[in-house]
Amino acid sequence: MESSESAKKSQGIKPNKFKEHLRKWAPVIVLIGLCTIFAMVNKRFIDPWNMARLLSSAAIPLVLTMGATYIILMGSIDLSVEGILALTGVTASLLVANDFTDNQWGYWAIPVAIAIGGLLGFCNGYLHVKLKTPSFMTTLGIGFACIGIATLFLSGVTVRISDSGFRAIYLKRLLGLPVAVWIAFAAVAFAYFFQQRTRIGRWIYAIGGDEETAEHAGIPIGRTRIFAFTMAGFFCGLGGVLAAAQLGQGHALMGSGRLFLTITAVVLGGTALSGGTGSVLNTVVGVLIVVVVNNGMILLGMPSFVQQGVQGLLIIIAVALALDRSRVAIMK
Repeated sequence: MESSESAKKSQGIKPNKFKEHLRKWAPVIVLIGLCTIFAMVNKRFIDPWNMARLLSSAAIPLVLTMGATYIILMGSIDLSVEGILALTGVTASLLVANDFTDNQWGYWAIPVAIAIGGLLGFCNGYLHVKLKTPSFMTTLGIGFACIGIATLFLSGVTVRISDSGFRAIYLKRLLGLPVAVWIAFAAVAFAYFFQQRTRIGRWIYAIGGDEETAEHAGIPIGRTRIFAFTMAGFFCGLGGVLAAAQLGQGHALMGSGRLFLTITAVVLGGTALSGGTGSVLNTVVGVLIVVVVNNGMILLGMPSFVQQGVQGLLIIIAVALALDRSRVAIMK
């Protein structure tokens, strides 16, 4: 009788472990499969020039998703990405040489824009914690406010950047890749170090896993949440700088479409919306999946509306596969 029970237990454990491993490696398998398919269908996909273009397209999403990963790991969500990116991008555009103001701050505009992003992220976290409002409502409000302020700054017009040094952040190449790609790699390395080697990084996981237990363990829930949102704001500020350098201009809607791509990439990488599961490295894989799909569809000549439809299906499939239904998935 004991042997049969132990056999059942062992049989029950193996499928669970197999499911765990499958869920963990599914994004990598999908990425490899997509690359193989696109390479077979169109040989231009594996061309070094196209690979460089693919990484260039991934630079800003990689930066934005680093902060978003921390927020989703806590079981929360940040909908202010587009607004913060727009306001910081417009700020950077107005501080460097441009056709709208007489400012010529040069590279000093970069830390200012990033600091503003961090301040806005702090506002997200502070209001969310102190007012006890849902994160999606708080961040949505901050995001809309940022777009409104950016519109007010420019009176609805577009400011064009004439600072060649600032534009070089995205246009200049180092070892065959745009400088922005190396900046994105540095952002990923920093985010991974922070996640793995700091107490706050571990606290973020604990809060997402079980907030009540984390609180009983003495983890400062409120301060950790505020810090995580502030970090996300810094990453959005850096994303705004890179977006301004890439476009060579600033306007209130320069962040349009970034939110959907950011959330899609984080979830596709395997970070659970319920929190506690995932990693910034998973998110890197998720970003590459989204970028590879978009790049492959462009090479195949698919119209833009088809690409948007495929992105929508991707996030539905990703949520269905990544969601751990044994837990109650509540957006906090």
